[in-house]
Amino acid sequence: MSHDIAVVGGGPGGLFLASLLARQHSSARVTVYERNRREDAFGFGVVFSDATLRVIDEADPVLRHALRDHGTHWDAIEVRKDGEQRTFAGNGMAAVHRRVLLRRLQEEAENAGVEIRFGEQAPALADLRQRHDLVVGADGTGSAVRRQLEEAGHDLGHTVTTATAKFIWFAVEHLFDGLTFLHRRDENGAFAVHGYPISDQLSTFIVETDPDTWHRAGLDAFDTDQPPGPSDEASRRYLEALFADDVSGARLVANSSRWSSFRTRATRDWWVPADGDLAPVALLGDAVHTAHFSVGSGTKMAMEDAVVLAREVAGADGADALAPALAAYQTERGAAVAKIQRAAVPSLAWWERFGDYARDLDATTFAFHFFSRSIGIDKVAQRDPALAGRVRGHWAVEHGSAPLATPLQLTSTTTSAVTAPGRRLQLVTGGVDGEGAPWLAHEGERLLAVDGTAAVAVTAPADERDLEAVTSALPAAGVVVVSGGTPLTRTLVCEEARLRRGLVAVLAVDADDPAALDDAVETALLSGRADAVAVVVPQSAAAPRSELAGATS
Repeated sequence: MSHDIAVVGGGPGGLFLASLLARQHSSARVTVYERNRREDAFGFGVVFSDATLRVIDEADPVLRHALRDHGTHWDAIEVRKDGEQRTFAGNGMAAVHRRVLLRRLQEEAENAGVEIRFGEQAPALADLRQRHDLVVGADGTGSAVRRQLEEAGHDLGHTVTTATAKFIWFAVEHLFDGLTFLHRRDENGAFAVHGYPISDQLSTFIVETDPDTWHRAGLDAFDTDQPPGPSDEASRRYLEALFADDVSGARLVANSSRWSSFRTRATRDWWVPADGDLAPVALLGDAVHTAHFSVGSGTKMAMEDAVVLAREVAGADGADALAPALAAYQTERGAAVAKIQRAAVPSLAWWERFGDYARDLDATTFAFHFFSRSIGIDKVAQRDPALAGRVRGHWAVEHGSAPLATPLQLTSTTTSAVTAPGRRLQLVTGGVDGEGAPWLAHEGERLLAVDGTAAVAVTAPADERDLEAVTSALPAAGVVVVSGGTPLTRTLVCEEARLRRGLVAVLAVDADDPAALDDAVETALLSGRADAVAVVVPQSAAAPRSELAGATS
């Protein structure tokens, strides 16, 4: 394997990698360049799922020891709205103050023989590549290593997507029981908090809001272009007053706290091969990928990257083996990160619109809408049967039957109202004898033509940025059947139609697995995302119920 390794960036990912490399190969010389001082630590808590803890602990118990001595653990997620709370059990997580974790990782690395150069800017990348056998960029979202690679002509396929929602990171001198989401509205608009305990005295307190609310509240005055250090005190005081009842009047604690918009980063190439006398370069953590903090923390993903990168590099026998080792690292971690980023898409979309959901949905439906943004009712029931029972019971009280069996009135502007006996429908394509408009059916029985008059077909856009063009053209009344686009954009169009336009919204889907379909239909109904779900089928597959019965007798 490579014996002389430079790691640029002394955050949790870089320190953990350095420690693992030094321990897994006793002859390795590992140097970490960290531009901040030893005592610097920006931010507050870092949170890990139980599954992540198991992966990291198998490589090194440093995180487990930090959590045991200074961290907190919980099982349930709680949502509070309008004085009511709903909990979702079966979500084991733990958190610790970032400062505590950094100190433990620093000690662990130095005890393993790693040289950490605090307060020292790393030399130019070209110099590092000449002096070391491998260079690792673990230097965060603004990675200088990544930038210098791109300036040297390496097209890494790096993309950045900026969210519209605004967020700011504080701590609070109040202890939440676990991961807690608070929702408050004032004359300016809606605000939400992600809170979780990180010590026996503090909880992380991340606040999000939409740009219009942010501007109306006058929270846009702080200069975010100044270097890290100063915090937005005006915003701290405003939010401290707004959420005073939720935290018993506790004080918000700032640490380089200023508003930002989340940036999702993705990179095609995580490493660059050796080039003559220039060593190969690998990238890790936020330098190559990010996912919204409601789904996966950057610290968690960076430490998981470190586990795989250290294993592959330590197993590389000679310089020629580094290229396949780095390729294997990207293959394994790239697949895992892609899965997290896919899950983050609907979660981030939820946080872009949470104010609308808080206004339009009752407490139970709102909480389930949040809990189910990436999973269905069946998985919710596996983790927390009581919550699933409560959500289903809430529907039964309102509608008098189970979700899939609840009748739905398909009110049309051109025909008399038609009642569907249930909420799992069919969208039959090809019309009559293969021609004409499609139509809605229930178990093969024709209900309503989707011909632009009885019901209107709506095609969702492929991109969220084009939603307004579609939703602005929705009809004033009646039934809409939403197809096309992506699963997320179809759902967002349905929500606009039913929650804010008062239309009957039918979500059209392609599905082959009946069990998975039932889960998807029930989840869409219980969360308020749609009034019904229609499976797209050709006319030949939608024989009337009487014909189906005759075929099986």
